[in-house]
Amino acid sequence: MAVTTHTWVTLWFILTAPVIFWDVGYCFMRPRSMLGGDLHWIWKPYEIYQNIDYVYGIKALEENNGFTNAQSFLNVVETLMNLAYVYLAHVSGWSPAPILGLAAATMTLSKTILYWLQEYYCGFCAIGHNTWPDLVLYWIIPNGLWIVVPSFVIMRLGKDIAAALHVAERVKTKAASGKQK
Repeated sequence: MAVTTHTWVTLWFILTAPVIFWDVGYCFMRPRSMLGGDLHWIWKPYEIYQNIDYVYGIKALEENNGFTNAQSFLNVVETLMNLAYVYLAHVSGWSPAPILGLAAATMTLSKTILYWLQEYYCGFCAIGHNTWPDLVLYWIIPNGLWIVVPSFVIMRLGKDIAAALHVAERVKTKAASGKQK
């Protein structure tokens, strides 16, 4: 059975890869990537973000907070899974590819929800200092995107997997009933 693909899912996986790898580079290269570092020019927009979200800022670095790089490491894993899905679905035509895409999107969604819950349960310790407009513009909207889109990817690929399983079950049932005659 051919792999059902969706342009918007593929585009999301492909277009987010450079963004994620850029983010991972910032996190793994701290303090050199931060304001004042010799490589900061590559990550100039983080000059704003490191002051919006302290997980990305000096405070987390000085406290040796491992969450920043731990979530960045998982970003690498999920992005490699996203790209593997694209290759396996579009180039190889491997029918189980949607399972990999679903797993990757679930990983993204779970990790992002964990990030939000961490903020909630620590009393907004890394973002609570922001004004409401800054919080919405620089934290809620961009991070919310990583909840909304993966949720839709999960629903779409989940429906595709369920449909494929339904077809397989019908074929199996038909084959079994043919043997009984």
